[in-house]
Amino acid sequence: MTGQYGGAAFVLVYIAASLLLSLPIFLSEAVIGRSSRSNAFGAMKTLAPKSHFWQLLGYLFILTPMIVESYYSVVGGWSLDYLFKSCTLAFTNADPQTVSNTFGTFLSSPWQPIVFHLLFLSISMLVVVLGVKTGIEKFSKVSIPLLFVMIVLIAIYSFTLPGAKAGIDYLIRPDFSKITPKTCAYAIGQSFYSLSLGMGIIVTYSSYVSKKENLFVSGFATAVSDLSFALLAGFAIMPAVFAAGIAPSSGPGLIFQTLPYIFTTMAGSMPIVSSVVAILFFLTVLVAALTSSISLIEVGVAYLIEEIHISRWLACVIVFIFTGAVGVFCCLSFGPLSDVKIFGKAIFDTFDAFSSNYLMTIGAFLAVIFVGWKMSKSVVRDEITNSGTLRGTSRSFGAVYFLIKYLAPLAIAVIFISNLL
Repeated sequence: MTGQYGGAAFVLVYIAASLLLSLPIFLSEAVIGRSSRSNAFGAMKTLAPKSHFWQLLGYLFILTPMIVESYYSVVGGWSLDYLFKSCTLAFTNADPQTVSNTFGTFLSSPWQPIVFHLLFLSISMLVVVLGVKTGIEKFSKVSIPLLFVMIVLIAIYSFTLPGAKAGIDYLIRPDFSKITPKTCAYAIGQSFYSLSLGMGIIVTYSSYVSKKENLFVSGFATAVSDLSFALLAGFAIMPAVFAAGIAPSSGPGLIFQTLPYIFTTMAGSMPIVSSVVAILFFLTVLVAALTSSISLIEVGVAYLIEEIHISRWLACVIVFIFTGAVGVFCCLSFGPLSDVKIFGKAIFDTFDAFSSNYLMTIGAFLAVIFVGWKMSKSVVRDEITNSGTLRGTSRSFGAVYFLIKYLAPLAIAVIFISNLL
């Protein structure tokens, strides 16, 4: 996204959007989750028991992550396949055309993407089926620090490449003429997506959070951590891209077509070093994808456990069947079903555009409207300030509440309209 929409200019808007817009939305969803102590649907049923309209928001919170997971696990499967390919040194000393053709051949296969999609989904489910404490929390405690270390190592490697400075400049020297309405809309949208807003994830996770926790501090730490990882990822990738003389606007092809070639040829007489870097890179992509996939799955699983009253194991099976089946069609949209179009888009692209441009945006908009205009201000204050016991948060509540009630809905409405144009 940074490569396609203005480099450092995009980054600046992304940072501002994350702190001034996405953080208030994050806090709104956290307030909904913790005050209700329930899953994404149950939260709306608890907080607005007599309103069918607001309960529809609960259903939207459940539907959106299931749709996103259906195609997200397909991309997760790509990263898993490329990790296997890197481990078998499939890209070592390969020419650019061979690397590029490898991705195209894989996508057009009638069975390979499906196998890796289901394998990736199975790994995610294994973590979720173990539960919040035993599965998700323990996985995160290991995977997040590991992810941080791997990204730092890749960034250090990228910085050592000849010509890397141009990539660094691309990320830190903004061309303000690139800040257009489209750049702003995409940067804000990316911030929403990155922080998992409008998908019921924050509502679900917040329902597990103790009343003693400081929501504002947790939200701010999450937003800053997310920003840090995003910036580190940029510094890990862009210097290598510029060192290889590749156009930064190559889009998703950067990961699966350009970078494998870069990492396996940059070391010259030491191909084993670059092969290790390639393995490390795709392991990083896989771990990052798994953390997101797990959070998406937990929304649907929590709903089935609390509302349908079934076991966690059976809930995981149901979510696996649904997302796995829909994901198969997304896999085939690059091969046997490539001629099938929905509103002029391939099946995969349709799911992506529909969830990102509409479902998530509407979900985030309704969440801030509900907290800012429907919930009692005193209840919101109690959740954010822990009933007034958090002195620093109490002083800043007015500004936070203003952002939630006025700025966030307006900004989301602008994004939604821009997506329609």
